[in-house]
Amino acid sequence: MIDIAGAVTAEAIDEETREQPEPAHRAAGVGPVAAHYGDPMREQRTLSTGVGLVDRSHRGVIAVPGEERMTWLHTLTSQHLAALRPWQGTELLVLSPHGHVEQHALVAEDGETTWLDTEPGMTEGLLSYLEKMRFFSKVDPRDVTADHALLSLVGPEAADALGTLGVTGLAAPDVVAVPGPKFRAGELPPRPSVVYDVKPLPVGGWARRVALGVDLLVPRPAMAQVVDELRGAGVPVAGLWAYEAVRVAARLARAGVDTDHRTIPAEVGLIGPAVHLDKGCYRGQETVARVHNMGKPPRRLVLLHLDGVTTDQPPAVGTPVTLDGRAVGFVGTAVHHFELGQVALAVVKRNVADDARLMVGETAAAIDPA
Repeated sequence: MIDIAGAVTAEAIDEETREQPEPAHRAAGVGPVAAHYGDPMREQRTLSTGVGLVDRSHRGVIAVPGEERMTWLHTLTSQHLAALRPWQGTELLVLSPHGHVEQHALVAEDGETTWLDTEPGMTEGLLSYLEKMRFFSKVDPRDVTADHALLSLVGPEAADALGTLGVTGLAAPDVVAVPGPKFRAGELPPRPSVVYDVKPLPVGGWARRVALGVDLLVPRPAMAQVVDELRGAGVPVAGLWAYEAVRVAARLARAGVDTDHRTIPAEVGLIGPAVHLDKGCYRGQETVARVHNMGKPPRRLVLLHLDGVTTDQPPAVGTPVTLDGRAVGFVGTAVHHFELGQVALAVVKRNVADDARLMVGETAAAIDPA
């Protein structure tokens, strides 16, 4: 999609951006993605009110075939995968022994292969972990990013736009409510905490209904055909800047950007979509259970409004959030939103009040209490 008129690559704006293929994927022919197509604010409005097509083909894709794949992944990750059926999807985490978030991936199961897509820059780490944990299991995880590309239809009209590709009837995400502290054993159903509807695409690959719209995994040789069909039906394109602004407004944390080495799932809203609280043992489970039963994670994810008076440049990832000169957190994703202005996701200490007068560098910041 980088050859579409007006496209500006993310790395042309910032050579150090995370929005670029991993070196191994670039060497295999995976190209850059667009930050925008000439009008980022209009693109945001399109994603918020209608539907737009976003190129997210720099995300890593891991295929896990093998007859024991579901039970194997079930034991290694935070999600209840043993009961995941063909043409369903979900999310999962790989945690450290102390319960810190190391990897986050979205999942789709097609009956023969379990597909994991993850953040650019994290594919190698996730695949390395899976390979180390194979032992004698009948599984064969491999990096297939060079062969498959992820696109996303984003917006309230995404499911309708999918009909252009011959796929209809994708159900909205099926979410199990997060129970309160000290819930009864067996209270949660033995299934993923969120189930995404997945259907095959005529060109190969699949479509998966998620919170922000519909993800499309397509064979790279068919990518141009899919893009042309959608654009021919009137679906406009939008860049990653617009996608990120919509994600920030929805308060959806991104691993490696809105997390640090100490982040636990309860701090950044990942318990609901990516953790089953009653599935039994997996690495890091003790911390997850202890924090949930206490009901008080040490930090929380917030949306900050930045005044933008001293600078109109969004703060960099990791910029400290301070209160009375004392660091109380850090900024993750910061964006210019077409309605909210300059906003950012940040992780701050739980005891920071909603009305606290915070600073991000030289910029005043206020927590959105909604």
